Amino acid sequence: MHLALSDEERALQDAARAFVRKEVLPVADRMDREDYFPRDVFRRLGDAGFLAPTLPVELGGLGLGYLAQAILLEEIARASPALALSVGAHSNLFADNVLRNASPAQRSEFLPAAASGAAVGALALTEPNAGSDAVSLRTRAERQGDHYVLNGTKQFITNGPVADTMLVYAKTAPDRGPRGISAFLVRRETPGFSVTRQLDKMGMRGSPTGELAFQDARVPVDQRVGAENEGVRIMMSGLNVERAVLAGIPLGIMAECLDRSVAYARQREQFGKPIGEFELIQAKIANMYTDLRAARLLTWAALEDVTTAPELRRASAAALTFASEASTRVALDAVQVHGGYGYMRDLPIERLARDAKLLEIGAGTSEIRRLLVARELLGLGG
Repeated sequence: MHLALSDEERALQDAARAFVRKEVLPVADRMDREDYFPRDVFRRLGDAGFLAPTLPVELGGLGLGYLAQAILLEEIARASPALALSVGAHSNLFADNVLRNASPAQRSEFLPAAASGAAVGALALTEPNAGSDAVSLRTRAERQGDHYVLNGTKQFITNGPVADTMLVYAKTAPDRGPRGISAFLVRRETPGFSVTRQLDKMGMRGSPTGELAFQDARVPVDQRVGAENEGVRIMMSGLNVERAVLAGIPLGIMAECLDRSVAYARQREQFGKPIGEFELIQAKIANMYTDLRAARLLTWAALEDVTTAPELRRASAAALTFASEASTRVALDAVQVHGGYGYMRDLPIERLARDAKLLEIGAGTSEIRRLLVARELLGLGG
């Protein structure tokens, strides 16, 4: 395992950092205050190649690995975790999932527009009564000739309100339980599909999250991804990769909180000296650094594991669990270091603290991820 960036990855990091400062930072506060999704910035991310790092060049991507994808999310998250979340849902949950599981014809049809940002992608899995227990979903897909007819509701779908194309999971053989799930590519303009509600969130505002409905939505058979009733394999492999890649977002939150806290502790004076000279402030900054460093090493190791040993889930589950919980700790410590200023909306610290919490809930809660780690180590399966 090589815990260092290649020259290509470092160049990508530098380019992403410059892009974020120029394009993302100016809209980050507006995104949070107005719950505003910057479609123009999203498209420019596509122009720069940042929406499809793992797609091959012939489909409009950069042809890089999962570490590159996580690096991009970390850099975007330093300015806007919300935009990083939408980019992650688009580039990993949708585009990379389609790349790994779809037919060549489906890849050619759907992925170039995703790579350029002309079309926004989403993954539609979670339902009102199927969150952590994802395989208990109730959305049905009944085959009728050369179409499937979808009926059901999806909940908490990142990018759902703005998505042009979705990877949707539905039961094609309800009596077979987890072995009766199939995956489908569904376009926004499909008759019978609708966005029933855009959800108002505590954090990650500007990353649209919604409730979706399918009412006799007719989807062509050639838009089924993989074989019928084999969607659970696609689902579980996707979740494994998702956890490792999305851990880049809490890394970005921690890195930004640490840098701002160090700068503030150097210049803010109380009792005649910089607050960085007080040992309790030093302890918080040391803890921030330790959490960031440990989370980054865990994440980079997990990104290698999902590439070389994709059947193992414990590394990605452990990495996202630690990184997400650490980012909440670090963000709250950053608020404390900044005192009253940290609690005000004039600085992004309080926004980063609100955004951090979601990563303990999405992609499987921290509790579920711990079960995955333990059950795999104990050989319990499931």
